[in-house]
Formats: sequence, structure tokens, C-alpha cells
Amino acid sequence: MPESRYADDLKIALDLADHADKITMARFQASDLVVESKPDLTPVSDADRGVEDMIRTALATRRPDDAIYGEERGSSGAGTRRWIIDPIDGTKNFVRNVPVWATLIALVDGSDVVVGVVSAPALGRRWWASQGGGAWEQFGSNAPHTLHVSTINALSEASLSYSSLTGWQQVGRIDEFVDLHARVWRTRAYGDFFSYMLVATGAVDVACEPELELYDMAALVPIVTEAGGRFTSLSGVAGPWGANALASNGLLHDQILDHFHWPKD
Repeated sequence: MPESRYADDLKIALDLADHADKITMARFQASDLVVESKPDLTPVSDADRGVEDMIRTALATRRPDDAIYGEERGSSGAGTRRWIIDPIDGTKNFVRNVPVWATLIALVDGSDVVVGVVSAPALGRRWWASQGGGAWEQFGSNAPHTLHVSTINALSEASLSYSSLTGWQQVGRIDEFVDLHARVWRTRAYGDFFSYMLVATGAVDVACEPELELYDMAALVPIVTEAGGRFTSLSGVAGPWGANALASNGLLHDQILDHFHWPKD
């Protein structure tokens, strides 16, 4: 693998993902899984909290000067380096025994996301990247391989992935999304992290969602960009700093931005 100045941080993130996988797989499909409803009516399981608590405890020892922001426990610490954690992205899938879910771990240094790890143990897949170190995927026990986005440059030949139509309805953009749906070659709602990892692997050309949080996006950014793609908000702001996301192979990106004419974040 190319050496990155964040190689040691990436090693920590990968190690944390190993431990997270053990926790999540032990609780996936468990008959005694504890599931509660958060104030926003989304589910949270004992596995979500267990993974985030484990990561926070480990980082307190291994990176004590770094800040942490996680979905379940909020923010702690201060400084220019901040770890962003989504212990289980796709909790609704997790609690319904659907295997499409992952632990997302990212490191932000200043305004740049410099490390990203996405681990989906029920699928037997993991993706990771560090700034300047390329993007990588491992499938099962196979050797890791580098990733590169597709070379499709026409919407009429593009494959588009998303999560659901509900979000587009809620933000009043359903007609524009349906119009985009009609302009591309193929659409599938692979959803959540998986849409963006498929962009990084070149299997999908565009992924977009109208409503997201920082912890939903941060780990995805370096994987897509190190694979040669672009990751912005729907208004074109680079990185995970808007409230929504557009990831593409880069060749289609401006066409999608022009299609939506999304207000600036």
C-alpha cells in the first residue's frame, strides 16, 4: 500500500473495526437484542452503544488528545483532530436481520477527512482509505485490492443508487429526483454506506441522499475520493460538511449538481 502520513491512524481505525466487528456480529440476529427508540424515532440497539463505547475507551488511551464525535454519545474533547463514529450505519437493517450495515470510523484533521474505514462484517466486506494512501477493499479472506471509480461519463449510461424516496419527498425535491431517475440507465436503492462504497468500487456511478448527518458521511469521503471520485454536498461543497451528499465518479458530478440547482449550504 502507498504510505500515508496518517498510516498509524489508519492502523488504529482498522484495529478498532476488528473489535467492532466482534461486537456487532455477536449481537446480529440475537434473540435478546435490546432495541430502543431515540427521540427522533430511529432505533438504537445495545450493539450500537457497545461499539461506540468500545471505540471511545480505546481512543482515550491510544489518541488521548483527539476529540471524538459519535452518533450515540455526542461530542467530547477538543482540538483540530477529531474522530467521527457511526457505530452501526444501517441500524434499521441490523435490527431486522438484514445484513447491509456497517461500522463507520473516520478521522478529521482540521477540515479534511484523512482516514475512513467502513466495515460490513455480515457482508464479509471492508473498505478503507487514508489521505494519499489510496482506497482499498477486502472481501472475506482475499487479499486487499485497490479501488477506482468507473469511467462512465453520460447520465444515460449511469447507474444511480440512493436510500429511499421518503427523504426526497420530505425536502420537497421528489419531482427532481424522479426526473433524474428517468435520465439515468439504472437505479437501485442499495442504501446507506453501501451506495457510496459501490461508487468507490466502480459498480455504481452516482449516489446521493438529501438528508444526512456528519457521522453518516465522514468515513465515506476519503474512500470515494482516494478511489478517484468526488464527494460533495448537493450544493457542491466538498466533503461531508453539508446536510446531504452527492458522490460520483467525478465525470458525472457537475451534471448532477446542475440538475438539482441545490441552494448553497
